[in-house]
Amino acid sequence: MDLYGELILEHYKHPLNKGVLKKPTYSRREANPVCGDVVTIQLLVEKNVVKDVKFEGEGCALSIASASILTDFIKGKTVKEIKSLTDEALVEMLGISVGAVRIKCVLLPLKAIKNALG
Repeated sequence: MDLYGELILEHYKHPLNKGVLKKPTYSRREANPVCGDVVTIQLLVEKNVVKDVKFEGEGCALSIASASILTDFIKGKTVKEIKSLTDEALVEMLGISVGAVRIKCVLLPLKAIKNALG
């Protein structure tokens, strides 16, 4: 049995939205000191809607896949919709069960996005 589902591995090996925005409206770096994961999220927001988003970072398959899936999901969403996104909703998007030890890896990109938006 695979430790991670196919979706996680695909997003880890070929992440969406990886890179840098030229002129982001918001930017935030977050780190998980326990495992060493680091992610920087950059958002371009116009009229309260996310027009573009990019991320850079290093980390485990879960944190990179989470950033890839989440950044793709929030494009076109309003700031209000993004701020109301729950931890549980993100875990559901990944399609796997996540143990207590690895949940911080999964939630790191969401934390960065919410903190960037204030």
